[in-house]
Amino acid sequence: MTSEHAPSGAPKPRKGWRLVAANLREPKVLVMLLLGFSSGIPIYLVGNTLGYWMRENAIELSTIGFLSWVGLAYSLKFLWAPLVDKLDAPLLGKLLGRRRGWMLLSQIVCAIALVGMAKVEPQEGQLVFAGQVLDQLVVFGVLALVVAFASATQDIVIDAWRIESAASNEQQGLLTATSALGYRGALLVTDSLILIFAAHIGWSMSYGVMGALMGVGILATCLAREPVASVQASAAPHASVLSAQGLYDAIVAPFVVFFREHGKWALVMLLAISLYRLPDFVLGPMANPFYADLGLHKETVGAVRGSFGLLATTLGIAAAGLCAVRFGFFTTLLAGAVLGPGSNLAFSYLALHGADAGVFTAVMIIDNFCSGFAGVALIGYMSSLTSVGYTATQYALLSSFYALPGKVLKGLSGWTIEQLEVGRSLLEAYSLFFAGTALIGIPALLLCLVLAARRTGAATRAPAAE
Repeated sequence: MTSEHAPSGAPKPRKGWRLVAANLREPKVLVMLLLGFSSGIPIYLVGNTLGYWMRENAIELSTIGFLSWVGLAYSLKFLWAPLVDKLDAPLLGKLLGRRRGWMLLSQIVCAIALVGMAKVEPQEGQLVFAGQVLDQLVVFGVLALVVAFASATQDIVIDAWRIESAASNEQQGLLTATSALGYRGALLVTDSLILIFAAHIGWSMSYGVMGALMGVGILATCLAREPVASVQASAAPHASVLSAQGLYDAIVAPFVVFFREHGKWALVMLLAISLYRLPDFVLGPMANPFYADLGLHKETVGAVRGSFGLLATTLGIAAAGLCAVRFGFFTTLLAGAVLGPGSNLAFSYLALHGADAGVFTAVMIIDNFCSGFAGVALIGYMSSLTSVGYTATQYALLSSFYALPGKVLKGLSGWTIEQLEVGRSLLEAYSLFFAGTALIGIPALLLCLVLAARRTGAATRAPAAE
C-alpha cells in the first residue's frame, strides 16, 4: 500500500474549513491584522486625504499634485531595502531582532512626524525655527516626506515578516488577506472617518489622533515573534555589508536571483506590475479636491466611505479570494486589470452629473469593490514571485515597480486638470481627466493576457515533457 492510499479508518488530515479554523487561531494572524492596520495609516495622510486639507486651505491644484511626489518614497524603497534586509536597526535591532527592530523604529519616527504635520499645517506663510525664517509649506512638505520614508520602511519589514512567518502557502494566503483587511481598515480611518473628525475637531487635531494610532503598530510589534528565517540569518556568519561580498549579497544578489529564475519574462512581469494600478495612482491625488470642488460636504464623503465604501471593499477582497480559488489566480489577475481602471469611469460620470449623494454612493461602491479586488490579486501575484533569503528586497522591488510610474505621473495630475480646464468648466476638465485615467489601464490588461498565455502554454507542455 502506498502512502497515497491511506486506510479508510485512518484519521484524515485537516482540510477545508477545519484547516482555516486552525490557521485563524494562530497568534500571528492577529498580529498581521494589526500590522496591516499600521501599514495603512500613513499613506493617505501624505496623499489623497492631505489633498482635501490643502484644497480647503486654498492651495492650488498644481501644488497639491506636486506635493504628492513625497509618495515616491514608497516606490524607491527598493534602494534601501537591501540594508533593511542585511542590517539590524540601530539600538532596537539587538533588542527585538532585525524585523521587529526596524518595525518599531519606523513606527516611532512616523508617529512623531505626523504630530509635526498637525502642528505646522499646510498654509502659505512663514515659520520661525531656531532663529531661522522658514517657508511654512516647505516645512510641512519635509515632514510629509519623513512620514512617507518611515512608512515605506515599515512596509518593507512588514511584508518580509508576513512572507517569512507563513508556514505554508495556505497560511500565506490567509496572512495576505488578513493584512489586506487591516490595511483597508486603516484606509477607512484615514480616508473616511478622518473627514468626519475634521468637520468637528479640525484637521490639525485629527492628524494628531492619526499619529497616536501608530501605537497600534507598536503594540503589534511587541506581540509579534521574530521569524525563524530572520533569526537564523542574523545569527549566521556572513560578510560585512560594507565589504565587496556583503554589498553584492545585499544589493545585487536579490535581483540576479530574480532574473535568473524568471529569465526574459522577468521584464514582462515587472512591466505588467508597474502598470497594473497606474489608473488608480494617477487619479488618487485629485479625488478629494474633486469632492471639495463638487460641493460635497466632508461629513457626507466620510459617512459614505465608512459605510457603503467599507462594505464594498470587504466584498471586493472576499470576491478576489473566492475567484482565485474557483477560477485560478491568473483569471483573478485579469479580472482585476479590467475592474480597476474601469471603475474610474464612474468618477467621470459623477463630475458631469453633479453633487448628488445617491450617485456619489454608487460611485464609492463601484470604486471600493474594484480597488479591493484588484489590490488582493496583485499582492498575491507579487508575493508568489519572491525567493527565500531575499524576501524583503525582492518584494520591495516588486512593490516599488508596482507604484513607481503612478507615483511619478500623479504629481502632474493637478497641472493636467488645470490645462484641461482651458475653454471648459472645472467639472468638465475633471470628467475628461478621469476618463483618461481609465484608458491608461489598457496596456496592463494586454500584458496580463500575455503572461496568462505564457503560463497556459507552459502548463500544456509540461505533461508532454513527462
